[in-house]
Amino acid sequence: MSEMNGTAMETGYGNVARQAAKSLACNRWFELGITIVILVNSLLIGVETYHTHDTITFVQNIILYVFTIEIALRFIASDSVKSFFSDGWNIFDLSLVLVGYIPETMFENASAMMALRVLRVFRVLRLLRAAKEIKVIISVLLKSTSAMFYNVVLFGIFIYLFSIIGVGLFRLPDPATLDGEEKARYEKLMEIAPHSPANSPDPFGTLGEAMFTLFRELTGEDWTDLRYNHITAYELGVIKTPPVVINMFHIVWFIIAAFMLLNLVTGAIINNYQAVMDRKDEESHSPE
Repeated sequence: MSEMNGTAMETGYGNVARQAAKSLACNRWFELGITIVILVNSLLIGVETYHTHDTITFVQNIILYVFTIEIALRFIASDSVKSFFSDGWNIFDLSLVLVGYIPETMFENASAMMALRVLRVFRVLRLLRAAKEIKVIISVLLKSTSAMFYNVVLFGIFIYLFSIIGVGLFRLPDPATLDGEEKARYEKLMEIAPHSPANSPDPFGTLGEAMFTLFRELTGEDWTDLRYNHITAYELGVIKTPPVVINMFHIVWFIIAAFMLLNLVTGAIINNYQAVMDRKDEESHSPE
């Protein structure tokens, strides 16, 4: 009987501690205070890229202790260990806190120390959980992962196809194999229409370089310069592809990549955003 009473008392104390921790962790002022600490931590991480000081290190250690207390409170406030670790944000925050306790002195390898510092810089990402709106956006992006994966596959198919076509149409000859008039025409092309930037290889010299070139065109960078260079190369007789084909290739690729494929990604994100917001509206209006 006494054992049962002891177990009941322990359970009661556990419930009291859980409710107290949950009340504190969900308190608006506590969340605001943690947000301010996260902001200070993020600013100090930026300051440390310029110079370090003992005071900055001391404040960073205090912030680490605050984060430790916060994650401990959230662990106590959880209904169970499983519910705590089922939340990805808890795992993310706990990982950052544990990394903060790893001393740099235990690594003699400079690369390992740099990797540790990079992991600590990820504390800045705690800002993502500082606002509910940002957490909604993260939820939308995660929900859109599946749709974006298939969009990436579709994009990969198109960029691979156009890269092969581009290599066949626009690859410049190897200057080491040229002589006489052919070499003179090539040198003239490099003089009046060099690669952009100057230290870059032939934009369509290899399949890999062609894929990167098409990605550059997708961003809108230098795609018209590539078109002009190809027309100049045709006029000099370095390539055999006529201007009409050159124009069609670049215009069709830009339309497909910049307007169609990117809009598919945007559409998937917008649809999932609406789905997430509808679900939140249903949860807010549902009876408790």
